[in-house]
Amino acid sequence: MKRKSDEDSRQDMNSENTNLFQGDKQEAALPGQQSGEVEVGRPHLSTQKPESHGVNAEGTASEEDLNAGAPDELVEPEQPLPRVSLADLPDWLRARAQEIGWNELRDVQAMTIPYVRARRDLMVQAKTGSGKTGAYLLPILEALDPALAACQALVLVPTRELALQVHTEATRLAGGAGIRAVAVYGGVGYGAQLDALRRGAHIVVGTPGRLLDHLKRGSLQLDDVRYLILDEADRMLSMGFYPDMRELRKSLPSERASYMFSATFPANVLRLAREFLRDPGFLSLSRDAVYVASTEHVYYEVPALDKDRILIRLIEIENPSAAIIFCNTKQRVNYVATVLQRFGYDADQLTADLSQSEREGVLRRLREGRLRFLVATDLAGRGIDISHLSHVFQYEVPEDPEAYIHRAGRTGRSGGAGTVISLVSYAELADFNRIMRQYGIPAEKRPLPSEEDVMAIVEQRVTALLEAKLRDRDPLQLERMRRFVGLARRLAEAEEELDVIAMLIDDYYQETLHKVPVPEGGAAPKASAPRQKQGPSAPKSVRRRRRSRGEGRSH
Repeated sequence: MKRKSDEDSRQDMNSENTNLFQGDKQEAALPGQQSGEVEVGRPHLSTQKPESHGVNAEGTASEEDLNAGAPDELVEPEQPLPRVSLADLPDWLRARAQEIGWNELRDVQAMTIPYVRARRDLMVQAKTGSGKTGAYLLPILEALDPALAACQALVLVPTRELALQVHTEATRLAGGAGIRAVAVYGGVGYGAQLDALRRGAHIVVGTPGRLLDHLKRGSLQLDDVRYLILDEADRMLSMGFYPDMRELRKSLPSERASYMFSATFPANVLRLAREFLRDPGFLSLSRDAVYVASTEHVYYEVPALDKDRILIRLIEIENPSAAIIFCNTKQRVNYVATVLQRFGYDADQLTADLSQSEREGVLRRLREGRLRFLVATDLAGRGIDISHLSHVFQYEVPEDPEAYIHRAGRTGRSGGAGTVISLVSYAELADFNRIMRQYGIPAEKRPLPSEEDVMAIVEQRVTALLEAKLRDRDPLQLERMRRFVGLARRLAEAEEELDVIAMLIDDYYQETLHKVPVPEGGAAPKASAPRQKQGPSAPKSVRRRRRSRGEGRSH
């Protein structure tokens, strides 16, 4: 493998793509907002340069940080509120928390609760298991009016599993306080959900599609909503829920407090925040780099012969808006493009054999959103500048370490965000690790998703899309459709006819592979200085180191 000096490599890295790393060199800004819109141009604002996330000023990681991991860094609103403890909760709520085993607040809870109490909109970077559910449930429970049998808090979640989990926690914490919660989600009948809503639910937790169904049926009213929670916002977008979320927003009262929880804050999540939140602060207690409009580096150890299947699984899970898949040879490019096309994806290939006019035609389709996946060699992929590319997949580890930088530089353009996913065979692992060390890239190793993992996501995504399609039918279309209810029932009851139903669902799913609804806004926003605002400035964020605290229970 060809190697370059460390100094040459760093110069190439800085000139090619200065936002490759999850550090502090670049902050994404959205275009100027109108009055009343959220100011998310610098939600993670820092008037002082933060300390490194295991990456030094030259863009390389120290040996100590590579081995031990960087210390925790706290990012909080510029006008921070003091943290609280379990003793600061009302007596009844503190007693309930202790009864179910919460002996102390987790860090994210202690720091988020004051902002919910103050009704200050907030974006919180929090991963699963960090205690984020309690961070919003505890202050909401103490603020709700049990005498008002109406939805006062609405929690949007991406999956039925998370809806049930949040509902369970809310019910356990509410105890005998007279506060009722209900979970609503697709893929099941409406009966039990309708009964629960009729009894009066103070907290409604659900997936956007089913919530919209109940809203249109008249079984759910949102006039009294005081708190809106967007939990796992990044996953809701990847599941394709954005159109339903946008429709729900039309029925929400303007006088509400809104909170967004997400593991990452790429450009599309920031655009979502712009629609739902007003002048939010930003809070993060992540041990990892603060993933705000930066490039995330991920890799999977994959058996060489399984790379094609794993690539399809990852694409289905990630649901990228557009992506480039890099291979080392023209033959591999042709093979991967064919696999994607056979699966049903919009895919084409770009190699050095194409004429200039053919190359321009392929890139034009990609730029205009008429092509979703481009499979390319390193030589053919040089110089591609498509601002809306959300992902780069590396089907093979590059033979030249510098090529990794050029590949990764195709995403996260114009101050936006991106994800670089590498499929690394066991034979390639040593070379891949060498590249990561050479450039100081903090790549995250993830476990391979199983077919069951993929199908769980696909089933919920398809269910949401089908229910949305049904919702949009007019009375005449519904009457025409219902002629086939009897046939549908007979097919479902006959074991040998299940393949017919599966075929129809698969045909519909293939149609959706070409459509990835995301928050509007076109290309990723360009970085800019913060705008001057009239009146009080929006809450900004500052960074500071904090000592690691005991994590206690996962709640």
